[in-house]
Amino acid sequence: MQEEYLKGRGSQYNTINRFSQTHYAEEYPEGLDEPLLSTPQQQIIFEHPKSILSKSDSPDLKNMFSINPYRGCEHGCIYCYARNSHEYWGFSAGLDFETKIVVKPEAPRLLEKLFQQKSWHPAVIVLSGNTDCYQPLERKLKITRQLLQVFLQYGNPVSLITKNSLIERDLPLLQELAHEKLVHVWFSINSLNESLRIKMEPRTASAVRRISTMKKLSSAGIPCGVMVAPLIPGLNDHEIPQVMQQTAEAGALSAGYTVVRLNGAIGPLFQDWLVKNFPERADKVLNLIKSLHGGTLNDSQWGRRMSGEGPLAKTIRQLFHISKEKYFKDRQMPPHDLTRFRRGGNYNLF
Repeated sequence: MQEEYLKGRGSQYNTINRFSQTHYAEEYPEGLDEPLLSTPQQQIIFEHPKSILSKSDSPDLKNMFSINPYRGCEHGCIYCYARNSHEYWGFSAGLDFETKIVVKPEAPRLLEKLFQQKSWHPAVIVLSGNTDCYQPLERKLKITRQLLQVFLQYGNPVSLITKNSLIERDLPLLQELAHEKLVHVWFSINSLNESLRIKMEPRTASAVRRISTMKKLSSAGIPCGVMVAPLIPGLNDHEIPQVMQQTAEAGALSAGYTVVRLNGAIGPLFQDWLVKNFPERADKVLNLIKSLHGGTLNDSQWGRRMSGEGPLAKTIRQLFHISKEKYFKDRQMPPHDLTRFRRGGNYNLF
């Protein structure tokens, strides 16, 4: 494990891939001429799937369709539940997740192909159900932008979730989608503490920048909401009222939240991060997280895994609902319009 802290990274090492039969280990560091693991460089891997749409049958996210143009995420959020999915590619959920980015350049073409099928019935599709569709690589590759063009041409509704102000680039497209009631934009903001954000979400836009972007989109008529997620007791749960107040003032129409859960490789990664950044309260934070999930960090129980249970979960839920009643009263996202769908599109994009 790294002795020197890697700035700009959430995870500080590569966890062992549970599917791998072999792995590297630094058993005798005194015999090495240089550290086993140096700061990794970004690597882009192109994937060419036959289909692009994922459907969730989870009771927590029933019948949710999603598209993820990128696997892995440069943002490096230490708590990200998507880290575990990187192991299916033979990579680690640690530094590999932040540096080995799998890209789907054919995503827009595959989406258009889907919309042309008679079997497709219009439904809301979420961009960033797993990793952020506006992570830094999007600035160059513009896959998300092309996807939005397909949604607009075929009149199919879309929801986006992001932590990046890069979404401002596509404001004209989003305005057109909003005019036809085809888009919702959700910003993930769980802290206004910039010192915490830099450690916890090292390559995301600052909360101030995200709120500024939300205000710009809202002023342009694009329906925006905030996900105060994930809430980590002992680190950011006390910020619920302030986050909801500032996002409401920026024009947010709705709000939601989840509590942190540390399944699989995320548990040891988060513990390592916590001890290195907040050693004086690491044990307290971990015990508080466990209290939300039946005494364990690893929680896959439907219903409980997203919102927790017990006295602390009840306190968080009450604080959220009180804040929502205060700052979001009589606000709601406008419904998507499913009647706008045009199977032939306005014209063929590819």
